[in-house]
Amino acid sequence: MNALSGIDVAAELRTVEKHWTPRVVGRVNDQYVKVAKLLGELVWHAHDDEDEMFLVVSGRLRIQLEGDVEVVLEPGQFHVVPRGVRHNPVADEEVEIVLIETVTTAHTGDVTVAGTVPIEQQLGSTDAG
Repeated sequence: MNALSGIDVAAELRTVEKHWTPRVVGRVNDQYVKVAKLLGELVWHAHDDEDEMFLVVSGRLRIQLEGDVEVVLEPGQFHVVPRGVRHNPVADEEVEIVLIETVTTAHTGDVTVAGTVPIEQQLGSTDAG
């Protein structure tokens, strides 16, 4: 990450090959800026101590929330899932996103599944996994 040049989000997303594998591309104080591609659904989970922001770059993302509520995001739209709220991101077609999360946010929050990506891999080279 070069402090003297901008981060090209589209170029960073082109390097992502594996769905549901966020990759850190920047940091603002105690927040990571991540890019990811999504397809299908992840898992119902919550982040007990952190909010999580999803910004859609391309595609259409549905975020299922507890209480049978659903937020639908189109390109250019974002939603912040408040800490402690159970949610399940769903991408019926490929979606490219930017995530903003505190450095303490675990990928799948309070659950661990086969696709859980530890932060060490998210900080790795172009595509951890």
